[in-house]
Amino acid sequence: MFEFRRPAVSRLILICTLLTLPAQAWATDLTGAWASDVSQCAKVFKKNKSGIIFQRDSDVYGAGFIADGNQLKGRTARCTIKSRKQSGDTLNLLTACATDIMLQNVEFTVKFLDDNKISRLFPGMEGMEITYYRCVL
Repeated sequence: MFEFRRPAVSRLILICTLLTLPAQAWATDLTGAWASDVSQCAKVFKKNKSGIIFQRDSDVYGAGFIADGNQLKGRTARCTIKSRKQSGDTLNLLTACATDIMLQNVEFTVKFLDDNKISRLFPGMEGMEITYYRCVL
């Protein structure tokens, strides 16, 4: 029979616990309403019975989008996420987007700056980015 000592068992449990924790789980959490100016959230979005929607003249106060599951909704387009690939704090999304006049695949690259702040990067256009802030409604 094996005889386990308390410190060895405790260390083994601690190591197993640390190995099973997800690494940067927050990085893929896009859920919510995101605006280009956090002070304008109430002018860009509003909450109703069915969820978060855009205010009537939201585009006057800045850019924004709503992320809900595999859906991204902009003022004029709706996108379905077809695939995701995360590398560190950067998330690459391939989406199928529809507007009133066309359908197209769009690649989004998002860098998480913190839990409530992201930056949309534009591959091939160095230095071009838009910062978005998660709105609390």
